[in-house]
Amino acid sequence: MQRIRVLVVDDHRIFAESLAAALAVEQDVEVAAAGSGPAALRTLERAAADGRRFDVLLIDADLGAAVPAAAASPPDPAAAASAAAGGIALVSRVRTDHPEVRTVVLAERDDPRRAAAALQAGASGWVAKESSLSRLLHVVRGVLRGETHLPPALLTGVLRELTATRRHRTESERLVESLTPREHEVLRCMVAGLGRKAVAERLYLSPHTVRTHMQNVLGKLGVHSTLAAVALARKAGVGPADLEHVTS
Repeated sequence: MQRIRVLVVDDHRIFAESLAAALAVEQDVEVAAAGSGPAALRTLERAAADGRRFDVLLIDADLGAAVPAAAASPPDPAAAASAAAGGIALVSRVRTDHPEVRTVVLAERDDPRRAAAALQAGASGWVAKESSLSRLLHVVRGVLRGETHLPPALLTGVLRELTATRRHRTESERLVESLTPREHEVLRCMVAGLGRKAVAERLYLSPHTVRTHMQNVLGKLGVHSTLAAVALARKAGVGPADLEHVTS
């Protein structure tokens, strides 16, 4: 019998251990628990190194610990500003570093906006913490078959959020397309977190010229700060500049 390896990630120790113990009763389920995002990432790395990868992560939507950003993907400023970003950030990080692992978000309450954000980050399901064990197991086994699971009551709201997000993304893409190639390069450097001096060194430009390009980027995007420009760029799918061999 093939066993399903599940990792429960929740900074409420009693809940995490209780859920892990309940799941472990199932003959085909092997379960462990982690109390933070960083601890979960370390556990995933060790398991992968040992050839015993986890199949599913059950992640607390309100995970309090900060999740380190992937080397090639700096944190989204908008997400960083959100008090509930921890769980969603971990979902995104797991999708990047361990794409074979399915993630399911456990939530205290149904929230269409956050559920939509979780799906966009790569989650395969959203389940209320008060759900029965049989319901949770049904979702775990379903996501391993490639299914996406949402409470029926959330479906309409999530679809509305995803549609609105797509509309905003389209507008962001249009604004980014108005940039010149050089301005686009500068924007990618901004997304990578480089300051004016570092951008100048990377692109072999003077700091004054870079300042002009940055001002042009902000003007064309219709924003007033670097953080806002980066948030809009990420909505449009603009990735960071490759920082390999670059020092700032």
